[in-house]
Amino acid sequence: MASLVAAFLAWLARLISGANGLWLDCQPLPRQRVYFGNHTSHMDFVVLWSVLPDEVRAVTRPVAAEEYWTTSKLRKFIAAEVFRAVLVDRNSSTVEERRNQIERMLEGMGNDQSLIIFPEGTRGEGDEVQPFKSGLYHLAKAKPNVELVPVYLENLNRVLPKGEYLPVPLLSRVYFGPPMQLEVGETKEAFLERARQAMVGLAGQ
Repeated sequence: MASLVAAFLAWLARLISGANGLWLDCQPLPRQRVYFGNHTSHMDFVVLWSVLPDEVRAVTRPVAAEEYWTTSKLRKFIAAEVFRAVLVDRNSSTVEERRNQIERMLEGMGNDQSLIIFPEGTRGEGDEVQPFKSGLYHLAKAKPNVELVPVYLENLNRVLPKGEYLPVPLLSRVYFGPPMQLEVGETKEAFLERARQAMVGLAGQ
């Protein structure tokens, strides 16, 4: 049942968004990765997830807001059984709460699962990629051998503008860039800016 719903939602997301994935110096392989993308729409993780090949999607889990996906039985079912989402509290404010977020993501990855995350933390307007929060750095530090793949989602802020609930059918693209990793001795600030620039550089490819 869940696999059929997943296939249907992936098809529907691609239909509504007109999205296709473009892999630039990166192969769509089912190896453990962290896909990190820009955040401009409620549809972001669904569209990114939907354009992954079936075998890659099967081992990829989006990180999503617990406060949204646990408000009804239907949402809980979709989050847990369809997307297999790793749910985190976006309102975490203390160091301990943020540490628990990272631990939950690492547990969700295990030894063979990939993640989809949005390191800006909150949705932007689509004009500029905001500075990254530190979560991506902590994941890279805890999983130094895991590939980090920058992703740029183009046009999704126009498909489902902020504050709107009905999508506008438009063509969008999802660019996957060359995998990167945390370098030895690299500071958090330097790494996060390098990762941000890797994402920004995919725009309009």
